[in-house]
Amino acid sequence: MKKLGVLPTFSVVIPTYNSGEWLSRAIDSVLAQHGPEVEIVVVDDASSDNTREIVERYRKRVRYHRFEENRGVSRARNKGVDIATSDWIAFLDADDFYYPDRIRSHATWIAEDPDLDFLTGDYDYQGPDGEYLGSSMASHISGRIIAKKAGAFERFVMESGDFEEFVADHFGDTHTLSVRRTTFLTLGGYPGGFQVCEDVHFLARLVAVSKRVGVCRKKLGVYVVHHGSATRKNHVSAQFENLRTLRALLGASVEFPLPVRRGVIRRFRAARLNLAYALSKSGRRMVAFVTAFPLLIDKPSVDSIRRVMSMLRGAQS
Repeated sequence: MKKLGVLPTFSVVIPTYNSGEWLSRAIDSVLAQHGPEVEIVVVDDASSDNTREIVERYRKRVRYHRFEENRGVSRARNKGVDIATSDWIAFLDADDFYYPDRIRSHATWIAEDPDLDFLTGDYDYQGPDGEYLGSSMASHISGRIIAKKAGAFERFVMESGDFEEFVADHFGDTHTLSVRRTTFLTLGGYPGGFQVCEDVHFLARLVAVSKRVGVCRKKLGVYVVHHGSATRKNHVSAQFENLRTLRALLGASVEFPLPVRRGVIRRFRAARLNLAYALSKSGRRMVAFVTAFPLLIDKPSVDSIRRVMSMLRGAQS
């Protein structure tokens, strides 16, 4: 084990929009962190609920900024980083929460290995009533690959050979990401104008400028799955937005290192196929076929023909 250096300072940015029902739990989970004290920045994206009153309960323990007009989660996160004063940034959506070792796990590793470009980790999925729905690394091919490579070790450092699979279907999420504030600002933060997949857009750009990425296999927090969310209520619309964001990322990826570029291409293809399946399931089979048809041109194979023809039958095979 490397000698432990000075622990880095951390700010946790919590964007919130009408999430008063869960906000206290999120803030409390940060205040309950073991290890170094962290700065908490709450950015209220023009909420019309009791968010302001909830933050007021914490007074000097939380820095608070409010937008008077709704600007979206990307701009809220970016504003939080602008306000933050720490060297490292972590994020937490208002309806999710951290486990007590979330910050310490990354802070101590950074102190031991300051050459890490950013860090990520595993987390649990829970339903709104607390039911366990699985874990992130076990649910993604890239996570299972890393777990196998890591063996019995809790930590693993990803390098360029791991980046394609990670970008194609990453196992980490925003609330397990730790990134230098200077790096975040240099990259321009999260992209505005997108409602879905803005986190993947930023993550791919971050991987593109990174060489060594720390993966903590310990569960760092909880992503709460709300089955009644807007994206789940209108799955087709969400898939259209997902593809739109990834198309923009695909254009930006021309200058990325080849493994990252390949990961973006694979993710874009998967998004096109997912949209086609969603359209087919909703009864729009010809639109689904037209959506999926470019996959035949781009990467013809027996499997792609089978998948595209399934759009016409209206069933995923």
